[in-house]
Amino acid sequence: MVDHSFADLTLAALYDSINPWGPDDDFYLDLVASAGSVLDVGCGTGRLLARARADGHPGRLTGLDPAAAMLVQARHRAPGVEWLLGDLHARLWQGEFDLVVMTGHAFQVLLGDDELRAALRAVRSALGDGGRFVFETRNPAARPWQEWTPDRVREVDDAEGRAVRIWHEVEDRPRGDRVTFTETFDCADWPHRHTSRATLRFLTPAHLTAFLTEAGLRIDHQYGNWDRTPLTPTSPEIITVATPTPQGREEPRT
Repeated sequence: MVDHSFADLTLAALYDSINPWGPDDDFYLDLVASAGSVLDVGCGTGRLLARARADGHPGRLTGLDPAAAMLVQARHRAPGVEWLLGDLHARLWQGEFDLVVMTGHAFQVLLGDDELRAALRAVRSALGDGGRFVFETRNPAARPWQEWTPDRVREVDDAEGRAVRIWHEVEDRPRGDRVTFTETFDCADWPHRHTSRATLRFLTPAHLTAFLTEAGLRIDHQYGNWDRTPLTPTSPEIITVATPTPQGREEPRT
């Protein structure tokens, strides 16, 4: 689950400038504040759990990420939070968390069916009774990759105040539910550009439901945006709140 764009220390330091705090962070922060113990899978630079701790969260906060460079930022930001290097197989958790979150569209890097099933089983195992698993994916019906073009260049400043230009480019057309693209970072003062290649999976609501059900998780709510508006075919996001079913079995929905 490593985001190779940010496995480099130089680029990891740019992450929060590229992705400033927004409505999605507020959405997740509200959930973290109301949970006694939280596992943040793909925690990145750790700003969500660090903010929760700074706001007075007294419980267990655990951040998990496979990119060591991101955890350097997280540990510097909040040394009092538990930061772990690895993926969902790094530890065997048994009912230890009230809340598991995957933010920043991290769920979409789970590409293979077996990989996805294993991750969801690990989440199910980590959740205690009444726990919640909350994550978001981009809605494939909205076709967001059509805007990932080289002419849409963003510019941010690095830690030394140097301008860094960033753009994306989709390779060919989507292959089934997968989209492969490159992400390029360019700065006039750097010796060379940084370009990474990544693939994301865009699952429909029906496919998400099927995978979650198989893992013993039931969808309680799905939203189409961070203001909790209902999911529609044109919604930009599929924000899912799921809870464990007893003994991993699906219960009738009311």
